[in-house]
Amino acid sequence: MSAIGRWCFRHRFAVIAAWVLVLVGLGALSQAVKSNYNNSFSLPGTGSTTAQQLLAKTIPDQAGDSDTIVWQVSHGTVRDAAVTTRMSGVLKQITAMPEVTAVVSPYGPRGAAQISRDGRTAYATVDFAKQANDLAKADITRVVDAAEAARAPGLNVQLGGQAIEQTEQTPLGVSTTVGVLAAAVVLFIAFGSLLAMLLPIVTAIAGVGGGLMAITPLTHTMNVVDFAPILGALIGLGVGIDYALFIVTRHRRGLQSGLTPEEAAVKAIDTSGRAVLFAGSTVCVALLGILVLGVGFLNGLAVASALTVVFTVLAAVTLLPALLGVFGMRVLSRRQRRRLGTQAHASGPLGLWARWAGTIERRPAILAAAAATVMLILAVPVLSLRLGSSDQGNDPSSTTTRQAYDLLADGFGPGFSGSLLLVAQTSSPADVAGLRTLEAGLPKVADVTSVRQIAARSGTVVIQVTPGTSPEAKATSDLISALRNDTIPAAERGTTLRVYIGGVTATFADFATVVDAKLPWFILTIVGLSFLLLVVAFRSLLIPGTAAVMNLLAAAATFGVLTAFFQWGWGTNAFGLGKAGPVEAFLPVVTLAILFGLSMDYQVFLVSRMNEEWVHGRGTDRAGGDRPGHHRGGNDHDLRVPDVLVPGPAGRRRIRHRAGRGGRAGRVHPADRPGAGRDAPIRQRQLVAAPLARPPPPAPSHRTP
Repeated sequence: MSAIGRWCFRHRFAVIAAWVLVLVGLGALSQAVKSNYNNSFSLPGTGSTTAQQLLAKTIPDQAGDSDTIVWQVSHGTVRDAAVTTRMSGVLKQITAMPEVTAVVSPYGPRGAAQISRDGRTAYATVDFAKQANDLAKADITRVVDAAEAARAPGLNVQLGGQAIEQTEQTPLGVSTTVGVLAAAVVLFIAFGSLLAMLLPIVTAIAGVGGGLMAITPLTHTMNVVDFAPILGALIGLGVGIDYALFIVTRHRRGLQSGLTPEEAAVKAIDTSGRAVLFAGSTVCVALLGILVLGVGFLNGLAVASALTVVFTVLAAVTLLPALLGVFGMRVLSRRQRRRLGTQAHASGPLGLWARWAGTIERRPAILAAAAATVMLILAVPVLSLRLGSSDQGNDPSSTTTRQAYDLLADGFGPGFSGSLLLVAQTSSPADVAGLRTLEAGLPKVADVTSVRQIAARSGTVVIQVTPGTSPEAKATSDLISALRNDTIPAAERGTTLRVYIGGVTATFADFATVVDAKLPWFILTIVGLSFLLLVVAFRSLLIPGTAAVMNLLAAAATFGVLTAFFQWGWGTNAFGLGKAGPVEAFLPVVTLAILFGLSMDYQVFLVSRMNEEWVHGRGTDRAGGDRPGHHRGGNDHDLRVPDVLVPGPAGRRRIRHRAGRGGRAGRVHPADRPGAGRDAPIRQRQLVAAPLARPPPPAPSHRTP
C-alpha cells in the first residue's frame, strides 16, 4: 500500500487526469448503451407469480396493474345526472390513453357493485397493459391529471393503486444533496479547513459517480431495478466520505507530528488505506450476501450497490493521495499550520474521547454488561417481528392514494383495497363443477366479504375475493393461507382443476414468506463470510467472533426498535407515519446488509488502530483514546504499521519490527521484558495479531524470555 500511496502522490496530476478520463469514458459509455432497467417483480415457484404468468398468457387485459379512481359527493348521490355526465366523460377520455387496456365504470353494465350502499361513493377500475413497475411515469401521470381535472365543489375525486403511488414518491436527489451539505458542515467544523472538508466529499462523489455510470452497462448483463442507482448513491456516499475521512484524518495527524506531506500521505495510505480495503470488502460481502435469497430484483440491487462501493474504495486509495499531494500543507487550517513551528506536539491523546476510553478501560466488565443489557432489552420486540407490506392507508394523509384508500374503506370496507385474484384453469366438466363448488363456498369462508367473477377466457377464470380486513392485516395473510391450504385443495380434489391466488396482496404475502424462510441463511452467509475475511485480516479468531456477536446484537436491537415503532405503533402517529403495521419484508435484508457491512467497517478501523499501537509498544489504551490532531510520540513515524507477531518456540514471542523515522528497530514493549508481568500482554498479543500487510523485510529481532 505504501508503494501505491507514494506513486499516486508523486504522480498526482497523472492520477487525477486518469480519473477524469475514466469518468468521462464511463459517462460516454453509459450514454451510448443507454440503461436497460428491469423492474419486473417475480418470485419463481410461488402461487402469485404463477397466477400472474397465467393471466399474461390467457387474459392479458388482467395481467397489468389495476388502479382505481374514487369519487364521493358531499350531498346527493353519485347517480345524479351532473355527476354521472362529468365522470363518464373523464372515464371515456382515460380509456383512449396509451397503456390503458380497459376502464370499468360504475355506470356501465359491469359496474353495478362499484357504488356504495349509501350512494355517495363510487369507483372505476383502470387496467393498465403492464405492471406498475414497468409503466412509464408519463403514462401514469396522464391518467392522474385527467381524473383530478374532474374535481369540483362537492365532488371529491382521488386515485389509488400501485401505479398511482409511484407518481407521489419524493425523489431522493434532494435528500442526498441535503445529506452531503450536512456532511460538509460537520467536516468543516471538525477540520477547520475548507480544503480538508472538501477532500472526503470530492473523493466520495468521484467514486460514486464512477460506480453509478458503471451500473448502466451492468443493466444489459442482468436484471437491475431502476432504483438501484439511488440506493447505490446513498451507500456509496456514506462509505466514500467515511473512508476518505479516515485517511485524511490520519494524513493530518502525520503533518501535525512533523512529517512531510509525502510521508504523511504514504503513511495514511499504508495504515488507514489498508484498513479501508478490508472495510470495503466487508461491505461488499454483506451486500452480495443478498444473492442467497434468490430474488431476482434484489440480486441486481446488491451487485449495483457493491459496484459503487468498489469505486469509492478505489477513489479513496488512489485519487485521494493524489489530491493530498496537490493541496500539501493546506489540508491543515491556518491556525494549525502556525502552531507547527511554535508549539510542541502533544505527547498523547487528550480530550473527551480519551477520558471516555480511560473510563471503559478501568471498568470494562461493568460497562460491557450494561451495554449488553441495554441491547438485549431493545432486542426483545424482535421476537414478535412480522414481515409484510404496508398498505396505502399508511401513506401521508395529504396524498391522493391515502385519501382514495380512506374513501374506499368507508364506502366498501377495509379489505376492498386488498382484493385477491383467484386464477383458475379448467380443462374438463369435472373441473368446471369443482370451480363452481369453490365459488359457491368462498362466501362462507371466514373474513371473506364478497366474491365475484370478473373474467373468463380460454379455460381460465378469474374470481375476485374481497377480504374483510386491510391488506396489511394479519387476518388477511391468514385468509390467504387458509384458502391455499384448505379451501382450494378441497375443490381441486379428484379433478385437474388448478387455482392460484394472485394480486398485489398475495404477491407481497409470498415475498414475506420467501424472505422469512431464507433470512437465517442470509444472516449465516454474511456473518460467516465476514468472519473469514476478518480472520484473514487479523489472524485471530476472537476478534472476528467478537465482531460477529456484537454486530448481530446491534442488528437485533435495531429491528427490536423498528418492530416496536412500526409494528406496535409506538410513535408512528406522533410522527405522522400512519397506523401500526408489519415491517416491510425487504427491510431486514437491505438493512442487515448495510448495517452489518458498515459496523464491520468500524470494527476494522478500531482494531487495526489498536493493533498498531500494540506492535509499536504503546498499548491499546492509547489507540482507544486517540483523537485527530495529536501526535503520539515514540515510533509514530513508522511507515509500516502492520508488523507481524509470530509465536516462538516454548511459548516465547518473536517480534519482527521495521524501524521507522525517529524510532528504534525492534523496540520491545516494557510489559514484555523479563519480570514485567508477561502473561496478560502475551495473551492479548496472541489475540490481536497484526495482519493487514505483507511481512516486512528482515530486521533485528528480539526474543522475550
